Amino acid sequence: MRSPVRVLVGQTHQERTIGPLTLTDVVRFAGAGGDFNPLHHDSEFVTAAGFPAIVSMGQLQAGMLAGWLSDWVGVEHVREYEIRFVAPVFVGDVLTFGGKVSAIRQQGVERLATIELSAAKGDGTAVVLGKAAVVVDG
Repeated sequence: MRSPVRVLVGQTHQERTIGPLTLTDVVRFAGAGGDFNPLHHDSEFVTAAGFPAIVSMGQLQAGMLAGWLSDWVGVEHVREYEIRFVAPVFVGDVLTFGGKVSAIRQQGVERLATIELSAAKGDGTAVVLGKAAVVVDG
């Protein structure tokens, strides 16, 4: 088991950029999760629905953001993870994942940091916002 990381309020961690998102990425995730909504794979359906491209399911971005977080702090130290989807993601989008420590508190025997999380498109449009509570050193 990894030791908890040391952090300070206001600290950030190196962002991660992924993309451009491909149809294969979306279809593979749909297959893994069983989400076969035609918005995630059928170009004609997507166009008829008024979208510019195949729509990625929000859980794909949420999973990528969780991966960024757990690579930083260690999955074994994550105590809470909550997200909110704020804008659609389309095939072809490039996404950037990051976060910032907004608070540190003692809870029982654990020292917990609150990390404000975000995922954004290449143009800066936020697509996922959230926060996590993670065990930290100190």
